[in-house]
Amino acid sequence: MKASEFRTAGDFARYLESVGELLRVQEEVDPYLEITEIARRAIKERRPAMLFERVKGSAYPVLVNALASDLRCELALQKHPEQLGQELIAFLGDALPPKPGAVMKHRKLARRFLSAPVKRVATGMAHQVVEKPALGQLPVLTCWPDDGGKFITLPQVVTYDPRTGKRNMGMYRMQVFDDATTGMHWQIQKGGGFHYTQAEKHGRPLELAVAIGTDPALLMATIAALPENIDEAMFAGFLRGQRTEFTRGSSIGIDVPAHAEFILEGIVRPGERRMEGPFGDHFGHYSHAAEFPVFHLSAVTHKRNPVYPATVVGIPPMEDKYLGDATQLVLGPLARLIHAEIRDLWAYYEAGFHNLLVVSVDQRYAKEAMKTALGLMGMSQLSLTKCIVLVSEGVNVRNFDEVMREVRDQFDPHRDFLLIPKVPLDTLDFTSFTMNLGSKMVLDATRKQRAPMPEPRASRLPSVDAVRALREVDRRIVDLRFVHETMLLVKVRGEGKPVIDQLVRHPALGGVTMVAAVSEDVDLDDKENYIWGVFTRFDCERDILFTQQELIGISPVYKGVMGIDATWKPGYPAALTMPEAVVKAVDGKWGRIIKN
Repeated sequence: MKASEFRTAGDFARYLESVGELLRVQEEVDPYLEITEIARRAIKERRPAMLFERVKGSAYPVLVNALASDLRCELALQKHPEQLGQELIAFLGDALPPKPGAVMKHRKLARRFLSAPVKRVATGMAHQVVEKPALGQLPVLTCWPDDGGKFITLPQVVTYDPRTGKRNMGMYRMQVFDDATTGMHWQIQKGGGFHYTQAEKHGRPLELAVAIGTDPALLMATIAALPENIDEAMFAGFLRGQRTEFTRGSSIGIDVPAHAEFILEGIVRPGERRMEGPFGDHFGHYSHAAEFPVFHLSAVTHKRNPVYPATVVGIPPMEDKYLGDATQLVLGPLARLIHAEIRDLWAYYEAGFHNLLVVSVDQRYAKEAMKTALGLMGMSQLSLTKCIVLVSEGVNVRNFDEVMREVRDQFDPHRDFLLIPKVPLDTLDFTSFTMNLGSKMVLDATRKQRAPMPEPRASRLPSVDAVRALREVDRRIVDLRFVHETMLLVKVRGEGKPVIDQLVRHPALGGVTMVAAVSEDVDLDDKENYIWGVFTRFDCERDILFTQQELIGISPVYKGVMGIDATWKPGYPAALTMPEAVVKAVDGKWGRIIKN
């Protein structure tokens, strides 16, 4: 079966079953918390996707983890995402400017480009059944115990710019308020939010449609960090090698995807806001409740015998790891078209993607890499990146250990640290205590043409006994671990900044590049967990300090060991945990759930 033959999520689910990548679950499951625990556990154990056929309170089956593995993402595209990305950049390199024979040389890829334009059709599978809004009939998940309610977690929101008519498809969580209204969580730097802003300026409602359960190519295009004016539906046509079909909505005057399990149609009125949240999001914490626009449904359409697809986010790894990695493998090489010096870049899922980006640069003049970082911080979704680490060509940006070794050997805070305070930040980032605002930083760990340090840092690292002895520095220190020969991780009980302040000045740590304090819930022996624990819990402006800090004029100067206070602080939302009763309930039925 080809990617072009998947018209809906149900089609893809049946294909996954045919190749042994989907498990039908006959055991009754509860959409309140229980499906989350099952999905989370299945990812940890590398289980197949799951189709729950008996869902408490609903007649519709629920599909989870459909793209929660590298293999299933490859099956969705019928090609490895990295191969597709390399082919794309090779084609564009030959075609821009056009060269004789470029199309013939890349004719298979050229056919994909010819499949990009969206096709208008009279009707589609999504309109086989048209009903009045009744969201209570859908098996919408309550994912975490302190969530504000039920949330639609895989909505593909279709909007059109009121000025230009250009389409955008984006994924924004939707809290269900009642049968006919939901929240519309438009974060900053989101195309749908920009369209709503334009409509609101003129006092007009914005018509929109929400597709649930399209084919995987359209789903992946919806979440991809595309440039603002690139149509996601066209990009999906490129991904699958067949044009995306749209049709007129049943109750609204805009075009909607012709093929989906469900379509929700309606409007968002100007000036209307309602408290939305909290919600356990992909940073592994609850995002605070806040006021967001309200979506009013006018109709719900669906195919016959639909399935309801859902995803669960939380402390990594979750399904968004695989979705995010697949899309950046396809799109990452395109950064070279704008910044020729870039060789590779990688956003770390462990840090929620936006919190840590590593970029390798072929540096042609002094500090060109820093110029590159500033340029990336002005590009679409990359503008929300909090921390950029720059390394030289040849360094594997996806290998955290290798990157940290470059930081050890090449990073000098006096010349290579840049703090950018009081700038826009991801809406979900809570560390500055001010929604949508915060600070960013750049660490330049590229290899420079300058005098080497008097002696290599590696020769000045503390001994194992010296590290153990640091427990006596402060009674709040619970545990320590030296990682990557670069960073000392310190597990702290309570407040972290006083501990960090002592350690960056401790004589035994003069050869260490950085010290990071984390809270007691972080596992120092689990790389995924400590990357999450460090990079999701600090504000660059407030929580970074150095052995020496001073001002020369108005310019800050940093020297010595870099300290990061990544402990949980009063006012931060709680990290996501599942009630023990739910865990035990799933324990009791796990054997029946995973049976063949």
